[in-house]
Amino acid sequence: MSFSDEALARELAHTAGQILLDLQRSGLLEGKALGAAGDHVANAFLLKVLAELRPDDFVLSEEAAADPRRLDQRRVWIVDPLDGTREFSEARTDWAVHVALTENGRPTACAVALPGLDLTLCTHQQVSFPTPEAGLKILVSRTRPPEEAQRVAQRLDAALVPMGSAGAKTMAVVRGEAHAYLHAGGQYEWDSCAPVGVARAAGLHVSRIDGSEPLYNREDPYMPDLLVCRPEYADAILGALRA
Repeated sequence: MSFSDEALARELAHTAGQILLDLQRSGLLEGKALGAAGDHVANAFLLKVLAELRPDDFVLSEEAAADPRRLDQRRVWIVDPLDGTREFSEARTDWAVHVALTENGRPTACAVALPGLDLTLCTHQQVSFPTPEAGLKILVSRTRPPEEAQRVAQRLDAALVPMGSAGAKTMAVVRGEAHAYLHAGGQYEWDSCAPVGVARAAGLHVSRIDGSEPLYNREDPYMPDLLVCRPEYADAILGALRA
């Protein structure tokens, strides 16, 4: 079967999510053992199918050793087989599967699956997101909310809303559940690549917290900060970050 890049990204994210749901609901494992097994099975599935259907492309995955040859390639898939391992192991719904194709360092064909919500969002879908309810809401990590977000919240009289995985938080902004997602203090390219692609395709503002464009497939995949927000709030949030 032949897939376009966009269709392949969606199919991979969705199917990996269903594999993870089946594992989560089986009751065979729990806690850290469940999380570790989820990372393993989802990663094995994604790498296998990409090797079969896109044998000339390279892959950067959280759960596999990075191949340095990827740095010279135009097309590199960046995947997070299970974003939010802790949330998955706790049988929560705020975890995700990220699949992104990057071309020359920029996300192009991307998908984020939210299996707990039976939803997969993609770059090629026409997404019309609703306006969040009044009162600026900024999503932050449920385990390590950044000090930068607390300062922004104070300056802009915003409410900080904790949530699990980066993909879940970014898609919550796409879906109109909050106005922004702000992170600082530690992430990697696989945490943000697919969510950034989907959010940008939906018309949201996406940047590093200094306002610069996130670029991918770098030698060091560490990317510690991210801002995703409705475009009308970008200047205010970036201004509060600089203040």
